[in-house]
Amino acid sequence: MKILDVYILKKFLISFFFVVVLLVLVIVVIDVTERLDDFISGSATFSEVVIDYYFNFIPYIANMLSPILIFISTVFVTSKLAAHTEIIAILSSGVSFKRLLFPYFIGSALVAIGTFFLIGWVIPKANKGRVDFENRYFEGEYFYEGKNVHMKIAPETYVYLESYNNAMNIGYQFSLETIRNNKLVYKLKTDKITWDSTKSSWHVDVYSERQIINGKESYKEGIGKNLKLNLNPKDFGNNYMLQSTFTLPDLIRYIHELEDKGAENINVYQVEKYERMTYPFAVIILTMIGVVVSARKSRGGTGFQVAFGFILAAIYVLMVIVSRNFANVGDITPLVAAWIPNILFTLIGFQMYRTVPK
Repeated sequence: MKILDVYILKKFLISFFFVVVLLVLVIVVIDVTERLDDFISGSATFSEVVIDYYFNFIPYIANMLSPILIFISTVFVTSKLAAHTEIIAILSSGVSFKRLLFPYFIGSALVAIGTFFLIGWVIPKANKGRVDFENRYFEGEYFYEGKNVHMKIAPETYVYLESYNNAMNIGYQFSLETIRNNKLVYKLKTDKITWDSTKSSWHVDVYSERQIINGKESYKEGIGKNLKLNLNPKDFGNNYMLQSTFTLPDLIRYIHELEDKGAENINVYQVEKYERMTYPFAVIILTMIGVVVSARKSRGGTGFQVAFGFILAAIYVLMVIVSRNFANVGDITPLVAAWIPNILFTLIGFQMYRTVPK
């Protein structure tokens, strides 16, 4: 790296750091104002608010806004350089515009790598504390409200519950079925099934069993039986922001578990997985666009370019939200939804790049 690269890279990273700190502080102040009544009514202690909530909330919100913040930082730094005619001097000295992008690329790549590590392993662990706090003080006590629940827990195994009490971990009107080659080969029925935490299994008191082997049916009734099933009380637990509490490897494993069970609410987890993978690319793409947007000296001054950068950033956020919602309802695949904003902004960036004096 040359002196010019170090000069731009230093300005770029310092600006990004201060933009993150400034905006996060503003968001925290606004959040405190909005949440104050909840903190007081829930009798949350000062240490719980600061340590359990805000210490975990700050990295979450900083990471969520990182592509936008790096875009704004890029626009701010580059427009300042352009306003002081430094970019004109650099290009006039024989440095190509592509070469000018190099320190920005290095800086954005460093942020992208850090972002991927944070959203994959660090922030999900912090989110567990934040989500637990929100469940205690914001969401209220959780009650499972599902009725007539059908679940696939293995390739050939299905369960049914009329209702489930998550406070006592008891399911009512339970049945377990094995279907092979579209034929019922086994069925167990019971009025009540209870989770035994000491044995990590389900217990039934009075039950009946039907089994069909080679066309012959057997039937029996019994008292007391433990069932080892691919079913857990967490399957009936509170799923509020659950996807954000998994590390990337855990999230991938959980998706595979849901796929094996034939679950229907899998899109939200797939969207989370692909968004984590595309976030680092978004950082680099938006940085390059930020340079292109603000490299030309504008008559409107730096303020105009920064404002234009905010508009583009808002459009990007809107596209992310819209594509995510389409994926969650199944209109488009999660992979496509995660890449649509990046692909469109890459095309926009190439078009803008063609108009920049080189």
